[in-house]
Amino acid sequence: MRYISTRGAAPVLDFEQVTLAGLGNDGGLYLPEAWPSLSAEEIGGLRGLSYVDTAVAVMAPFVEGTLTREELRSLCVQAYGRFAHAAVTPLVQLDQRHWLLELFHGPTLAFKDVALQLLGLLFERFLAGTDKHLTVVGATSGDTGSAAIDALAGRSGVDVFMLHPKGRVSDVQRRQMTTVLAPNIHNIAIEGSFDDAQALVKAMFNDPGFSGKFALSAVNSINWARLMAQVVYYFYAAVRLGAPERPVAFSVPTGNFGDVFAGYVAAKMGLPVAKLVVATNVNDILHRALSAGDYSQGTVVPTPSPSMDIQVSSNFERLLFDLGGRDGAATAEQMRGFEATRAMRLTNAQREGASRLFASDRIDLDDMALAMRWACDGAGQVIDPHTAIGLAAARRADLPMDVPIVTLATAHPAKFGDAVERATGVRPALPARIGDLFDREERYATLPGTFEAVTGYIAERAVARP
Repeated sequence: MRYISTRGAAPVLDFEQVTLAGLGNDGGLYLPEAWPSLSAEEIGGLRGLSYVDTAVAVMAPFVEGTLTREELRSLCVQAYGRFAHAAVTPLVQLDQRHWLLELFHGPTLAFKDVALQLLGLLFERFLAGTDKHLTVVGATSGDTGSAAIDALAGRSGVDVFMLHPKGRVSDVQRRQMTTVLAPNIHNIAIEGSFDDAQALVKAMFNDPGFSGKFALSAVNSINWARLMAQVVYYFYAAVRLGAPERPVAFSVPTGNFGDVFAGYVAAKMGLPVAKLVVATNVNDILHRALSAGDYSQGTVVPTPSPSMDIQVSSNFERLLFDLGGRDGAATAEQMRGFEATRAMRLTNAQREGASRLFASDRIDLDDMALAMRWACDGAGQVIDPHTAIGLAAARRADLPMDVPIVTLATAHPAKFGDAVERATGVRPALPARIGDLFDREERYATLPGTFEAVTGYIAERAVARP
């Protein structure tokens, strides 16, 4: 399997190279040269398999030439052995057509664990026996940071510098990052929004003076290996609800478009996806783009669903590239225009291509709270604000009654206890395994959200290339 950049000018890489590189040196994002496919018989054959065996079957084409199936299986056994539920990502029924796919049974209680536990092991494997030292830089709106830190803390050959927007993540999310005191973990609270943090990370990759000095890599969903791991749970859920004979719809609360793009990949591989519902909060750039072709940046509004408080969705570029005929030069020009003006119109081809698979909805605070109460009172399920946004959109989606709708439950409700209690009257408790979180010592730096301040901090602590 070979990987190409959405902007057409970066070198073609294999799976090991693309995992360690993260972002293309042309500013683009990597994705496979061609989508692999699974036949209806192969998809049907996933029924009854464990999560690990499903993961091997789905991911094997993407790692071909780099890892054998046996090597991939060994990594998956390690990655998913730390999850608190034997099914890893269990399905929970809400009513006759609505389901939750619980993605929060990993060590940091969020869906990011599904990918990052594996990514940490891939980094360690690919660095073993070499003199390479990775400097991982990331931006987080809450959950990516804690999941990446848990996966990489104490691992040799890797330093992690994680940026989060000061005061714009929940207390649980912040503490899950800042109480990890491993010497290779560096947390940075920046003055600004998640979009500011994400822009800083991209600027570091694109600055030859900085990226030339350090072997930079990414754990955000700009890293292809992370997206690849997220494709698995779409297959795992769908075959339990009747695929491939029966199409299944998914509603995905999203801000950066990574989780829902994994659903797009599953559909390209042959999974019968009836619809992917892109659920946003009031920071609705993705809803505007998909419903009206208007991809223009607004001002970030802080909400009780902070992981979605995003106005620039990195992974949307991958969709634009794939729907635009995979023309790297055209995508580069389109993205340069957006980066200069903070506004973009989707082409007719991109809009028409997206409309065949995607729907979208914008969920305000009242509808989010109503969805939380409906799940609690009607189905006995306490859900977090992000999941509630997905569920609200699912319940409003225009789909045939015989199509099951799976809402991705992206975080444990205890990560957002205040918001859950306001909506439902129920205060969710932290699982026992992190019950002492608020007693742990914190350690992090607070910096201005400037390129000079952040790169100066990293340069003093990172290991330069040999």
